[in-house]
Amino acid sequence: MKRYLAVDIGASSGRHIVGWMENGELRTREVYRFPNGVREEDGHLTWDINALLFHVKAGIDEALKTYPDVESLSIDTWGVDYVLMRNEQEVLPCFAYRDSRTEAVIPKVHEIIAFDELYHRTGIQFQPFNTLYQLYADKKAGRLDGVTDFLMIPEYLMYKLCGMKAHEYTNATTGGMVSANTGEYDPEIISRLSLPACLFHPLQQPCTVIGEYKGVKVVLCATHDTGSAVEGIPMEDNELYISSGTWSLLGVRTPKPITDDNSRKANYSNEGGVGYNRYQKNLMGMWLVNRLRAEICPDKPWDEITEAVEEKHFDHLVDVNDPIFLAPESMKAAFDARLPHPPKCDMGYFRCAYRSLAQGYKQAIEEIEHNTGMTYQRLYIVGGGAKNRYLNRLTGEATGKQVIALPIEATALGNLKIQMEADKA
Repeated sequence: MKRYLAVDIGASSGRHIVGWMENGELRTREVYRFPNGVREEDGHLTWDINALLFHVKAGIDEALKTYPDVESLSIDTWGVDYVLMRNEQEVLPCFAYRDSRTEAVIPKVHEIIAFDELYHRTGIQFQPFNTLYQLYADKKAGRLDGVTDFLMIPEYLMYKLCGMKAHEYTNATTGGMVSANTGEYDPEIISRLSLPACLFHPLQQPCTVIGEYKGVKVVLCATHDTGSAVEGIPMEDNELYISSGTWSLLGVRTPKPITDDNSRKANYSNEGGVGYNRYQKNLMGMWLVNRLRAEICPDKPWDEITEAVEEKHFDHLVDVNDPIFLAPESMKAAFDARLPHPPKCDMGYFRCAYRSLAQGYKQAIEEIEHNTGMTYQRLYIVGGGAKNRYLNRLTGEATGKQVIALPIEATALGNLKIQMEADKA
């Protein structure tokens, strides 16, 4: 019986999950879990990549204790962030996407290439943390001097395991520099921004074997976690999905990118999938309620919060994509700044956040159906947010769709399925 190891790392935690086929079904077992999170370093938000690598290796060792015959492994993480390299040496710190360092350079980038043109070239929605803006901020700060490589975080971690510097397609598309037409880095964007051309290599597809670690094959899955999550959804036909975690990634599969003006104005992304395009939108997601809980009632269980919220009657809404919510010192204060008056009790903030998320989903689905010319019946929700029955009910009521909530590790399942496909090749 062949076994495979998925290392799935999110913004707040990571997990190692072993999977195998048994009686025609994919079975899984979590063998290791570890914390993750941004840290403040010299006034910037950064990732502790040394700690990430330590836990990746420790989890692999733990998996091999129980399953010494693991066939292959792969790693997925969030998108857009990367590690710069000067040959074999890392250029640190490794900045986190919520850091504000790109704010000053975004207007300069758009002076060189207007966003309208960027969008029509790449189909990637505007986000202040897109890799494009991060690399330009590095250029202006002199951090690209002498740099020979940049590796997205999962590719960096796999390089440290097997010695191969890979550039995986689905993750690369998140950064705003991959051509929607060719599926490769756009040389015109790179040239006009005077970024070092040597950093941008041909992109490799999921299922590519790139090396070995302790006798285990290292395989590229869809290393952007949402790319793997969509592969892990047991979806009937082509329907809507939400990968619900720190972010809510709401979208649908399309045969090719949609880069028209309606999509640009609605701020939709066209990101790489495994043989298809993911037409989707980032919404702020569970970050809102996670930060509220940390600030207001860190020890209160989630079921008690949602039970209390259902009894409140604070009905004002906020725009969940307002930049004020991206990295505020106080999430409560951010809500106060966007509400006509604060709730009478703290649970009102949670009610506002959940109801605003449901309305955000409703608007996004209306945009998808208008821009694709299609009508969808079902909405599949996976990830941590799928466990929130209160939000699922609000979402069904707001959207009018049949909500199918699957509290499964969809990203890890997709990661495993891709490895299994690679093993068949």
